[in-house]
Amino acid sequence: MLAAIVALGALAAAFGLILGYAAIRFKVEGDPLAEKINAILPQTQCGQCGYPGCRPYAEAIAKGEADINQCPPGGEAGVVKLADLLGRDPKPLSAEHGQVKPKMVAVIEESICIGCTLCIQACPVDAILGAAKQMHTVIAKECTGCELCVAPCPVNCIEMVPLKPNIAQWTWIFPDEQSAKGAHG
Repeated sequence: MLAAIVALGALAAAFGLILGYAAIRFKVEGDPLAEKINAILPQTQCGQCGYPGCRPYAEAIAKGEADINQCPPGGEAGVVKLADLLGRDPKPLSAEHGQVKPKMVAVIEESICIGCTLCIQACPVDAILGAAKQMHTVIAKECTGCELCVAPCPVNCIEMVPLKPNIAQWTWIFPDEQSAKGAHG
């Protein structure tokens, strides 16, 4: 019995060493530029840019396959940050990919919810809790406001509401930005 335990322990240690060596030897490095681009993107995973999430969009930008102005949640500020990082000129946000909106959060009218789970399946960040045939609710802190849960709801019980500003989200609006916002609506 003791010999079997020692043999299995030695075998486990040997496989551990082999796997550790393989992890170091065959490590695949990510694209550092794509990492920097991804850090700038808002991580809403909404797909408005035409890619299934922020990471694939960042990789496409790094490869030169996508433009820097396809992310409505990132807004003009995101385009400017990407342009600075890549040494390009900023450009207006692409209208074909959507418009900049205030930060939103999904709210489920729980008395109407039928528990179909379609919103749960649509949520790319797992911000919706619930079970089949039970009411669902949104974890507001996790919700990115991507609106992907709204369309699949068969009873229209999901509403997107603007996120109430708090001190953590507050930013200084410079006079030239304020006049530009007033001119654009």
